[in-house]
Amino acid sequence: MAIQRILIANRGEIALRIHRAAHEMGIETVAVHSTADADAMHVRLADHAVCIGPPNATDSYLNIASIISAAEISHADAIHPGYGFLSENCKFAEIVEAHDLKWIGPKPEHIVTMGDKVQAKKTAGELGLPLVPGSDGAVSDFNEARKIAAEIGYPVIIKAASGGGGRGMKVCNSEDQLETLMQQAGSEAKAAFGDATVYIEKYLGNPRHIEFQVFGDGNGNAIHLGERDCSLQRRHQKVLEEAPSPVLSHEERMRMGGICADAMAKMGYRGAGTIEFLWENGEFYFIEMNTRLQVEHPVTEAITGVDLVREQIRIADGQPLSVKQEEIEFKGHAIECRINAEDPWTFAPSPGLVTYYHASGGMHVRVDSGLYAGYKIPPYYDSMIAKLIVYGRSRNGCMMRLKRALEEMVVEGVKTNIPLHQELLRQPDVESGDYTIKWLEEWLAKREG
Repeated sequence: MAIQRILIANRGEIALRIHRAAHEMGIETVAVHSTADADAMHVRLADHAVCIGPPNATDSYLNIASIISAAEISHADAIHPGYGFLSENCKFAEIVEAHDLKWIGPKPEHIVTMGDKVQAKKTAGELGLPLVPGSDGAVSDFNEARKIAAEIGYPVIIKAASGGGGRGMKVCNSEDQLETLMQQAGSEAKAAFGDATVYIEKYLGNPRHIEFQVFGDGNGNAIHLGERDCSLQRRHQKVLEEAPSPVLSHEERMRMGGICADAMAKMGYRGAGTIEFLWENGEFYFIEMNTRLQVEHPVTEAITGVDLVREQIRIADGQPLSVKQEEIEFKGHAIECRINAEDPWTFAPSPGLVTYYHASGGMHVRVDSGLYAGYKIPPYYDSMIAKLIVYGRSRNGCMMRLKRALEEMVVEGVKTNIPLHQELLRQPDVESGDYTIKWLEEWLAKREG
């Protein structure tokens, strides 16, 4: 039976994004919300709404029992997890399917495989994806670590096998630092993720972060929708993303995209996924795979014309991919700015009452946001309040349109990072696309100095 009612197990702009795609397909939506989000836009627009707990995410958006109960009482027949929260929680995916609900996401076993960095790297290698030189798996013995580091050459990076976000990661420049940094990385990983397991890789000096959007039907068919360049990062958190990457040729895009799509076909992957790479000196190195929709998916939608959320719903409903690889055309350029409620220079969160809000508009300007005047941004969740996505026929045209759109966007009552984005777009390196994952932090440090 076709999906008729989707429970959206998320909040904010992504919950709205899923609601809109569902309604365009004639599907009803159920919003779940904490008490802090009772007046949120995704709650106001959904067909049905269920309160699932107090403000703390642990007691609401991460409360599996409450979400399943909400699905049952609202008679939902599918659950979309969005991104963050429970989107890559295999236990949640298994429980959803055990309750005869459709899980709008990958197979639980693929979430497990790609959620463990050591297993993900091993699987990626078996599937033909290029790897960063490093240990074959977890490393606990110091003598073994010393041998591996000597073979691949310093500097090396010690990483937590579980989790992400930069926690449990240490760069080691010489053997005399290795033992201490291994212990520190293991301790951080244990505290953050409950798992002290670490592994070792070659540390790439100044790479770019380039990721490929993939889609599989779960039956051995898969496509790619090109790459996104997400190199402008601060503390491993993306700030601005663009597609296509300024450094790849069409031939490189199709070659690497083909390798990614073939890997997903071999895996029997289902739904949306993103394969992330570091890129340096013309070479790609697999770092991880995200088994969910990405925050930056709109830039891919802009240059391909494919609605990724609609595609997710179709695949979960057992339908085939709506496009073949040869039908996908890459046109123009798109950039996304993440708009956060925070001080643009200290990055201190700035929750509170939005007294005035005006979204940017005009040709090829998209704003994904749940903001409105009178909305109170709660202090309990991520500070991202909007995404500004702009498309142009050329990268330069896209940049000019983005500058104009940022001038138009007004959010009063709280601080936002709009001034940061405006300043970034004035930098020659950003204008030319000549930046790496280290660029933003180095630029911020110089600015403060």
